[in-house]
Amino acid sequence: MKSVREIYKIGHGPSSSHTMGPRRAASIFKTRFPDAASYKVTLYGSLAATGRGHLT
Repeated sequence: MKSVREIYKIGHGPSSSHTMGPRRAASIFKTRFPDAASYKVTLYGSLAATGRGHLT
């Protein structure tokens, strides 16, 4: 049987649901395009509405 720590992940910020997904996406992009000097991101929906406040 899995422990609670294996089932749930602890995220950063006031709303981990708004930081865990973007953090994972950023990690994937960085892995796929390691030579890029920068990335431009457009947030939509609830992430766009709360992105700055949740440090997305």
